[in-house]
Amino acid sequence: MASIARPAPAEGRPRPGRSQWSWAWVVLSSLAIAGYFVGQYAQGTLDSLAHENVGLADTYASRALPIRVAFYVHIVSAGLALALGPWQFSKRLRDRRIRLHRAIGRTYVVSVAIGSVSAFVMSMFSSVGLLGFFGFGSLAVLWGWTAWRGYEAIRKRDVRSHQAWMIRNFALTYAAVTLRLWFGVLIFAQVPFAHGPDPFDAILTQAYAPLPFLCWLPNIVIAEFMIRRRGLPALHLTTSPTTGHREPSGQAAATHG
Repeated sequence: MASIARPAPAEGRPRPGRSQWSWAWVVLSSLAIAGYFVGQYAQGTLDSLAHENVGLADTYASRALPIRVAFYVHIVSAGLALALGPWQFSKRLRDRRIRLHRAIGRTYVVSVAIGSVSAFVMSMFSSVGLLGFFGFGSLAVLWGWTAWRGYEAIRKRDVRSHQAWMIRNFALTYAAVTLRLWFGVLIFAQVPFAHGPDPFDAILTQAYAPLPFLCWLPNIVIAEFMIRRRGLPALHLTTSPTTGHREPSGQAAATHG
């Protein structure tokens, strides 16, 4: 089962200059992708965009109205979460404008809640079938769950656990960026081996196939590494020390209380 480890504060911390550059990259890439994928679907209806082969328009244009509504709800809510998320990690904002930090945080959590539900609905109709359902569906569930854990922690005034859960959560939000980065890498990796009169469709299909998992699994591993490096409560797998034997209830309460 998964449990929370609370390691001692890490001795080494990222250098301020390096942290600032990393944060700047996250902010700029998040804003760029949020603006890009919201903007491209604001240029017309799904039917018209499908004829122009814009993004996922062709996959969802022919779906029932509730599915198309879920698609647009996800685009807006996920775009808002991606644009707001990086600002929650600004120490200057937390120290100087705590009310703004909290307002952005509430908006972010609501956006993730809406975005995760609509993403799960979309995963049932993914263009890559069961691979998309299990990959993007798992991402949607974990996205919503980690946001809830982060919100629950801060309501209990457990700031360190809140920080750890929000790092995990934004790592999943950032999948919108890493998906497109991996997509580009996988496309270019196939170009030297392409053959035939029109191999581009096959290249796109093969590049997109692993993305339902590839876009977020490395992110969550890196997030856990960052959490441990900062000395925040980290996740680890444990097994029960005894098998086939249960402690008396009073002894168990004394042990785990």
